[in-house]
Amino acid sequence: MLMHLPIVVLAGLPLTLVADNVPKFDIGAECRSEGGTQDVQARCASDEANARQELQGGWGEFQASDKLSCTRQTTADGTGSYVELLTCLEMTRDAKKSR
Repeated sequence: MLMHLPIVVLAGLPLTLVADNVPKFDIGAECRSEGGTQDVQARCASDEANARQELQGGWGEFQASDKLSCTRQTTADGTGSYVELLTCLEMTRDAKKSR
């Protein structure tokens, strides 16, 4: 009887996401893959850093399913872009609002 007690206790706890953070992307690799001059790559790195900062501030406003879907889409080629992730999340959110 008592051996089932931990299961009962754990089943009654609310579910929470343990690690729901903005994913970590290699900005340098992303910008190098885009190519261009050093100035273009520096602008790319700045844009990526700004998008990451914006994502960190508003990460909680996006639905978990959208975060997962957009993260998968933006990392499908093996790299990740904060600009693309932010754009995907905002477009998904806005499309749901307009329905």
